[in-house]
Amino acid sequence: MVTGVAGKILRVNLTSGRISVDEPDEAFYRTYLGGAGFVSYFLLKEVPAGVDPLSAENKLIFAAGPMTGLGMGGATRDCVGAKSPLTGGFAKSECGGFFPMEFKRTGYDALIVEGKADRPVYIWIDPDGRVELRDASHLWSKTCAETQDAIAQEVGERLVRTAAIGPAGENMVRFAAIMNDLKDAHGRGGMGAVMGSKNLKAVAARGRRTPELADPDRIREMAQWMGRNFYNVKLAVKGFSDFGTGAAMEAFNEIGNLPTNNFAEGYFDGTERISPRTIAKTIRVGMEGCAACPVRCKRVIEFDEPYKVDRRSGAPEYESLGALGSCCGVDDMKAVCRANQLCNLYSLDTISTGVTISFAMECFENEILTLEDTGGIDLRFGNAEAMLQMVEMIARRQGIGDLLAEGSRRAAEKLGRGAEEFAIQVKGLEIPMHEPRLKQGMGLMYSVESAGADHQAGFQDTLFTEETPGFDHLRGAGAVQPVPPDDLSAAKVSNARASHLFALFLDSLVCCQFLPWTMTDHVNIVRAATGWEYTVHEAIKLGERVENLARIFNIREGITAAEDRLPQRFFGGTRRGALKNKGIDREAMQAAIKTYYSMMGWDENGRPTPAKLQELGVAWAAEYLK
Repeated sequence: MVTGVAGKILRVNLTSGRISVDEPDEAFYRTYLGGAGFVSYFLLKEVPAGVDPLSAENKLIFAAGPMTGLGMGGATRDCVGAKSPLTGGFAKSECGGFFPMEFKRTGYDALIVEGKADRPVYIWIDPDGRVELRDASHLWSKTCAETQDAIAQEVGERLVRTAAIGPAGENMVRFAAIMNDLKDAHGRGGMGAVMGSKNLKAVAARGRRTPELADPDRIREMAQWMGRNFYNVKLAVKGFSDFGTGAAMEAFNEIGNLPTNNFAEGYFDGTERISPRTIAKTIRVGMEGCAACPVRCKRVIEFDEPYKVDRRSGAPEYESLGALGSCCGVDDMKAVCRANQLCNLYSLDTISTGVTISFAMECFENEILTLEDTGGIDLRFGNAEAMLQMVEMIARRQGIGDLLAEGSRRAAEKLGRGAEEFAIQVKGLEIPMHEPRLKQGMGLMYSVESAGADHQAGFQDTLFTEETPGFDHLRGAGAVQPVPPDDLSAAKVSNARASHLFALFLDSLVCCQFLPWTMTDHVNIVRAATGWEYTVHEAIKLGERVENLARIFNIREGITAAEDRLPQRFFGGTRRGALKNKGIDREAMQAAIKTYYSMMGWDENGRPTPAKLQELGVAWAAEYLK
């Protein structure tokens, strides 16, 4: 058996209580690697066409990769996937923390959850790899923090780690998250709702068995080198260690990259009041990181007034500061931090939560929603208390929160009267805090990505406008030449495609994108772990394989090229700021999408061809296109 992996995939059927283990051969591991590769394979192969994502027939897949669990920076992530209750199509979400390392060290590479329990349960995997289904009726309705504490006491392992849901997951909010530990979210696509639909409260793991490595000395050498030299690596984003994500929020605001008032405005007057630099001067009490990581990019905050926010439940990352702050017009730093804490405790995706609330605020200001609809809440942009009330109401599906818990696309369809214009989403997935009118390569990726608008799947145009070590790094994946952010030429499409395929390789490895490992480094990590003569070419082909299988899953579910489109709003400029009167050229974007199809080896309707599938070694997938 290949080294670097456990060689075992755990299956737990919640309907029957059956626990079993698959042991795939080496060819399977080399073809799909782990993480997103496993998710794309098992979802297409095993989830029947047309199933309700919240039914027992959907499957929830937790997948580690060859890098997961290694004692090095960026190596404690996993990927979770299912058919999305938010989009109705392919969904996956990567996350860090400590749970992925503990899970991998229990002796499994993946967990496939099937069926539905007849009562709340949690899965406990002990240090020897023994698996047990335990009653969780007493944990139902508890927050993720309360759940973590109770399980640690029950299993007698102080250092047990959990992937859990809170009330939002239990109530099947369509954008509910799964929380690794207490502050790291599998946020996108509603994985927490799938977990809740199965009556699964948590997966708990405590491991102690690291897989055998082909070249452990090489892994140790690389880990130590990164630990010593992180600050001096040319690819490093050094502000992460000082301020966490979003250190450049003020600069983002000046160039139009800080979404404001539901992406209608291009400038937020209150940016400085909610920025990471201000947080560092006021309420921050430290910095911490995921297991074995030298970056330590996570802010630790604590305050008692006017809300109590403790250090355990996490501080807002850039996406949360934008979605719950500027996108809702809220410049109250403590309110944004409190909303972020509630999202973590209740298991909500902060991006979809903030953008859906901002959608509701715009509907309210345009009299599509009224005080009667909101239960008397003045749901205007900038109202911090209203934003906080919405987080609570969404998580518990109370009042107007029940409608918003469906996500902005479904809410808009139900409201009508022009509300669709204010639903800022692609394929049902709300758009993250990176402005596609500025970063048009990312706008392309938002459009064509199978999971919908995912900023981690795409191309940060503003970082690759000139020859830099970063661009040289991307060149190895197929990028051709630096181009301006608002360019949509064939060169930009090629760059965006290269970035996307490389990201899918990382999501299969599974590795954090914040670590400044080069592409060659990543390939060398695979080699040292597995003993394979792995290559950059093979890594990019893996990314293509994942993208094609995910695309076919969507086509099978009725999601066609017609949904490869941005909201109407982005084809006009913002009302003020650097992007005023600077919308995306619709014809140029449509041409870029067609070019992307061609570069991917798809037909003009965005369908993978039999020849492309044969090239990628997944000819079996053509059957699902019939």
